[in-house]
Amino acid sequence: MKREEYESARAKAIALLEKAHIVLTEDEREHLEVADFGLGDLEHTGLQLVTYDEEYEPGDRIMLSVSKAGGYYVLQLEDTLAPALVYVTRPEVEYRIPHGDDRIVFSPKSFSGRRHLIRARIARPEEVAARRNLAFNPYDRHGDTGIYPHARANVETRGEAVFAAYNAIDGIYENGSHGEWPYQSWGINRDPNAEWTLSFGRPVGIDELRLTLRADFPHDSWWESAVVAFSDGSEETLELKKESHPQAFDIKARTVEWLTLRHLKKADDPSPFPALTQFEAWGTEAAEQ
Repeated sequence: MKREEYESARAKAIALLEKAHIVLTEDEREHLEVADFGLGDLEHTGLQLVTYDEEYEPGDRIMLSVSKAGGYYVLQLEDTLAPALVYVTRPEVEYRIPHGDDRIVFSPKSFSGRRHLIRARIARPEEVAARRNLAFNPYDRHGDTGIYPHARANVETRGEAVFAAYNAIDGIYENGSHGEWPYQSWGINRDPNAEWTLSFGRPVGIDELRLTLRADFPHDSWWESAVVAFSDGSEETLELKKESHPQAFDIKARTVEWLTLRHLKKADDPSPFPALTQFEAWGTEAAEQ
């Protein structure tokens, strides 16, 4: 890395820290270092490793500046969570550190203590091209954060984080209980008109869906069927079973930007509490991508 590139990268890093309201001493400014790990391509390789040696406080956030909005990145914003290949639609995005009631969907070890390892890098071409679960994103939160995939719903039980729409794409399949980690789910608050929407942020090709229903029986009920509506105007009807394992459905291959799970038909069962633990959408990036 040339000297002028190094100084430019340092200035950019300092500006981002200031934007995040992180106060640097003059000594810290003077000795802040940027490294490309000998790869010689800081902007396009985009490897970032950050060790943060302080306890998180309410209002803290992780800010990420990317070299290309509309690009693919592998993020690991908390070392107790899995890395995820995501699509970032903005040049700068932020992740708010969960506090209070929002912590209930994470391990007690997550975001705790005085040392935190944060990783981010540009996804490799072979990773982007691979067939995978295009719904997986353990860093999804309420609202459009610019990090996709993103889940939302028209109802969530009592507005509690442990029943939020984003729980259904966090990659945690434990479904034998409810109400706390690792048994978070999307809860519909007994609403027969509940709908759950998954946005990909760009066109993707999908050909298989997998649903894992919450199975805390007899507390839970289940859905006998559901309709998946796609952004291309098509629909698929899924016949579901009272089962704790993922239920897989081969569907007609199609290119879509979003899908909605709706017309959820509850089984004739005394329990009023069906819920969704995980939703998977398997496929590849659309050809035009």
